[in-house]
Amino acid sequence: MTSIDWTSRPVHAPLKGELTIPGDKSVSHRAMMFAGLADGTSTVRGFLEGEDTRATAKMFASMGVLMETPMPGVRIVHGVGIDGLRASDGALDCGNAGTGMRLMAGVLAGQAFDSTLVGDASLSSRPMRRVTDPLASMGARIDTHDGKPPLRVHGGAKLKGIRYKPPVASAQVKSAVLLAGLYADGETCVIEQHPTRDYTERMLAAFGWPIEFSPGKATLAGGHRLRATDIDVPADFSSAAFFVVAASIVPGSALRLHSVGLNPRRTGLLEALRLMGADIVIENRRESGGEPVGDLIVRYARLQGAVIPEAVVPDMIDEFPALFVAAAMADGPTTISGAAELRVKESDRLAAMATGLRILGIRVDETPDGATIHGGRLGGGRVEAVGDHRIAMSFVLAGLVASAPVTIGDCENVATSFPNFMDLARECGFNLAQVP
Repeated sequence: MTSIDWTSRPVHAPLKGELTIPGDKSVSHRAMMFAGLADGTSTVRGFLEGEDTRATAKMFASMGVLMETPMPGVRIVHGVGIDGLRASDGALDCGNAGTGMRLMAGVLAGQAFDSTLVGDASLSSRPMRRVTDPLASMGARIDTHDGKPPLRVHGGAKLKGIRYKPPVASAQVKSAVLLAGLYADGETCVIEQHPTRDYTERMLAAFGWPIEFSPGKATLAGGHRLRATDIDVPADFSSAAFFVVAASIVPGSALRLHSVGLNPRRTGLLEALRLMGADIVIENRRESGGEPVGDLIVRYARLQGAVIPEAVVPDMIDEFPALFVAAAMADGPTTISGAAELRVKESDRLAAMATGLRILGIRVDETPDGATIHGGRLGGGRVEAVGDHRIAMSFVLAGLVASAPVTIGDCENVATSFPNFMDLARECGFNLAQVP
């Protein structure tokens, strides 16, 4: 793949406008999976047309699930039932999607046929034992390459329910265990030290599977059926986060972001930014597809450094790169801890953000599980996104308020999560272009 570089230039006018952010990636993944495993036909609206989510849809299509695409963002899924999948002719390619691979491991653990899950170079370097170990304790047989992809899932395993306490807070691990639990004898229970996102629990309930859940605990039993239901996917909070931070740091800005998913296990960034003095208001609160949504109105505010509470870390793990940029623009230091999970995402996000901000003139004291960012004045320069879409988009924000242009290398993976990011960014006032 040819490397794509972007240049983000300082803006001299406020960001303004009303934006509709693409559909939530986590919800889109799960909607494809549950609709494919349900009895009957489901319509999914607001589906994220990104490479990651399309990869999940393609995997289910290769296992016999018929899907129609009457228009972009809409999928009509003809479910085959909980026991209706069939073996794919080849390996199942997850692309860059860690969510897709980890959740699919749970689904495939209960099938009668063998499967192989593969991914791109980035995904192939990511740890999978955190999923394969609890699945093995349920009776699954999954071979890895020294704990990393590809995953070879042996069919025909007889699964049993377990009571599992993950050592690391991860909605993906929890979801994989619960999905395997659909095929297991007895009850499966996941108990977390820190509550994580409950997309899987909410959507299982929407599709009619009996499940009990509360923050930090989810319990279900095998032997039931999923029934088709229509899903309206809310706007992705992690994608909205870049515009939330942008409006917070560009003087005079005011943005309205429509119908953003506000799952309480997802919105830790709002709490962190409010601690720093951000001006964020939520209007038009409602529910969509079992998920709380609302419109975010964000206005510029002078930010102050803060100590980010560890309790909110699991609720904002994907938003930390953007928060690093907000911290770089704040008065005083901002301290982050308890975020070691950032080192095993699409990249080592702690190292990538620390390195890039230092290049732009910001002092960052890195620790094994976090960092202290000393707010200052951002300068220009070239930084590397290291193939990580969230790193790329975060340094775009830095360019808006830097004293000179910021060039970001290796931005092609933005298409995996936010394919129209550049168009929306320009629409509200970003000065962003691809390097010829």
